[in-house]
Amino acid sequence: MSDTNESPEGSDDIEVVEVVTSGVDDSGDIVVDDLIAAVDGEGNVLATDETITVQTAAGDIVVDETISVVGDDGELHAVEEDITVVEVDDEG
Repeated sequence: MSDTNESPEGSDDIEVVEVVTSGVDDSGDIVVDDLIAAVDGEGNVLATDETITVQTAAGDIVVDETISVVGDDGELHAVEEDITVVEVDDEG
């Protein structure tokens, strides 16, 4: 699935592009990768927000979100990362 949103007129031609991929790995885990990128009029990526969600076959969920911005060197650098783990309660 892919979606592109045009930015308002007069905002330096920055577009927001979202790409979502999903699948099942060899262990039976469901993996969803949601990547949102801010792209300038020349096609350069300015910033990304990537969220990878994994639901294991046992029901545990891991969410890894990384926000990156382009640095003076032209490379993306992570400025924030948040990992959340929700484990299935086997006692309940």
